[in-house]
Amino acid sequence: MAAQQLDLREVPPPERHPKIFEAFEELDSGEALTLVNDHEPTPLYHQLSAEVPAFDAEGYQVDEVGPNEYVATLPKK
Repeated sequence: MAAQQLDLREVPPPERHPKIFEAFEELDSGEALTLVNDHEPTPLYHQLSAEVPAFDAEGYQVDEVGPNEYVATLPKK
């Protein structure tokens, strides 16, 4: 599975979701978007699940890798 990575820790919060949705849209089926974030992206997970049919919610994964550092994998069907 190919992946693209976005580090969102320095991106202003209002710009994060649009940037994520744009990057996810550019993925091919079977690829994944990896996010590095300063918080667990639970609201993003729910938004993708509700609004993006190509989001593979079953393949979603998030890990806390350090203080205020989370890595989430958003796979595309």
